[in-house]
Amino acid sequence: MSADESFVRPFVLTGGRTQPRHDGLRIETQLHATPQALSAPLRFESRRIVELCQAPQSLADLSAALRAPLAVVRILVDDLVTEGHLLIDEPLTDVSPALMRRIRDRVRAL
Repeated sequence: MSADESFVRPFVLTGGRTQPRHDGLRIETQLHATPQALSAPLRFESRRIVELCQAPQSLADLSAALRAPLAVVRILVDDLVTEGHLLIDEPLTDVSPALMRRIRDRVRAL
């Protein structure tokens, strides 16, 4: 089998969709699988995402592990979140740009 024969077009993986249903998944978004996700009837990339997310993974990490474009992984992850198989790990606090600048300035002062 040549490399061309094993290539799957991204639109096949996403059912032809080019955008996730919900916005807000950033490349650093941390995701983890729900306990029942491994027993769900998932196929191919969706199954692999759930397996990888037994420990928290970022969207970027998943894209690299699957060797798939980030846009495709974002759509697959969005579907898994919508179906209740993945949970988004929310950061404890949002760090404002002003706070980041103050931290940077204080570190530089050391």
